[in-house]
Amino acid sequence: MSSQTNITVEQQLQGILEVVLFSVPILVPCCVFLCINVIMLMTLRSKSVLRETSRYVLLFNLLFGDTVQMSLSQLFYLLASCRIRLTYPVCGLLAMLIELTNEISPLTLVVMSLERYVAVCYPLRHSTFITIRSTAVAVIVVWAFSSLNVLARVILLLDFPFRDLKSLQMKDICAKENMLLGRYSDDYDKAYNYFLFVSAGVAVSCSYIGVMIAARSACTDKDSFRKARNTLLLHLVQLGLSLSSTLHNPLIEAIAKVTDRIGFVRIRSVIYVCIILLPRCLSAFIYGIRDKTIRSILIYYLCCRIKLSVITAKAKVSP
Repeated sequence: MSSQTNITVEQQLQGILEVVLFSVPILVPCCVFLCINVIMLMTLRSKSVLRETSRYVLLFNLLFGDTVQMSLSQLFYLLASCRIRLTYPVCGLLAMLIELTNEISPLTLVVMSLERYVAVCYPLRHSTFITIRSTAVAVIVVWAFSSLNVLARVILLLDFPFRDLKSLQMKDICAKENMLLGRYSDDYDKAYNYFLFVSAGVAVSCSYIGVMIAARSACTDKDSFRKARNTLLLHLVQLGLSLSSTLHNPLIEAIAKVTDRIGFVRIRSVIYVCIILLPRCLSAFIYGIRDKTIRSILIYYLCCRIKLSVITAKAKVSP
């Protein structure tokens, strides 16, 4: 009995050590990126010129969705690493929130691409079509469309006989895939993801092609066309990375069948960083570095934060 107890305690300590070793390297950069995103959101709300320009309003919506998505993804990752099991209602609420914010990025990228297309191809009508009011309507439509998707998933989830369960405690870790309990939930999830991927990809690609055609036929303002082309190309890359999150769980399931536990944990951490975490961090870097208006204000906020931390540290050290 004493030997079995020692072995059990040793296995528990090894499990805790594995969680710490593989969770901390993921948690630290995620917290750093979250801080950068929050500062970027503060930057976009700090000046009236940023609050009253359509593309910056759309950027704020994109960053807000990415920030919430990153926070929820990190929460799911920590729950899975610690093997914490939730009840179906709590897990369902978290899964619906992450599903809601998951669609914000690709849909907002589509709107941002269309805005750049109008700005380049129809510059004289841009101020008429793209206003703060029309941008607000576009943002509301994006959130409403995502909410309808969540509502459809909730309706499909009600088909599952929860009353027949002995307990609402989940037998597995909380994950979006573990909440696809209805008869048609999995089919709807695949069909919706395919529809979103194809529709968003076609919209951004058509905007890119339209700008390229306009750039070849125009004789002036080549620099503006080049910037718009590069921006749309970045939107296309962001869209691909954002929608690559749909490949996360199929990859995890396939890897779990062919690797041992240690190898699975390591590979899962790498895939999580590349597919889930990295795409949500690119927006702040891309726009914070490329846009001159944002860059100066962002550097100011970052430097102020650094100065405040240094002053606080000196105050604690001094008697």
